[in-house]
Amino acid sequence: MSATPAPDFSLPATGGNTVTLSALRGRKLVVYFYPKDNTPGCTNETRDFGALHADFAASGCEVLGISRDSLKSHENFKAKLELPFELVSDPEEKACEAFGVMKMKNMYGKQVRGIERSTFLIDTAGNIAREWRGVKVPGHAEEVLAAVRAL
Repeated sequence: MSATPAPDFSLPATGGNTVTLSALRGRKLVVYFYPKDNTPGCTNETRDFGALHADFAASGCEVLGISRDSLKSHENFKAKLELPFELVSDPEEKACEAFGVMKMKNMYGKQVRGIERSTFLIDTAGNIAREWRGVKVPGHAEEVLAAVRAL
């Protein structure tokens, strides 16, 4: 199977940072896309990645969360959950489109366009080593950590 390079992007992140994916080459990276700050599933998923952050870091892996929320929303969400990693703001859906995570979803009987909860593991060469789409939150961060350790 040939390696698929991760699409590059440069977007604003919490802590006054700009995250450029190609600048992180040489490190393992977990990029997870989630629908919205402060919603139950997204809070649980983000809390799980936060709780395992030391294990990801010990495996030489950085974690980034991405949604369409504003930087202000991300800063509040990060502070509330005391996150040890940055959240990336993608209101124009640049990274979302590049990674193909925008989907039509049913919400309360209406068709709405939103982010399909997805996670990508990017290897040190900048290739997508593994992807999870339509993620169910329970146990997901642990499964991703196991994949990082196996990389």
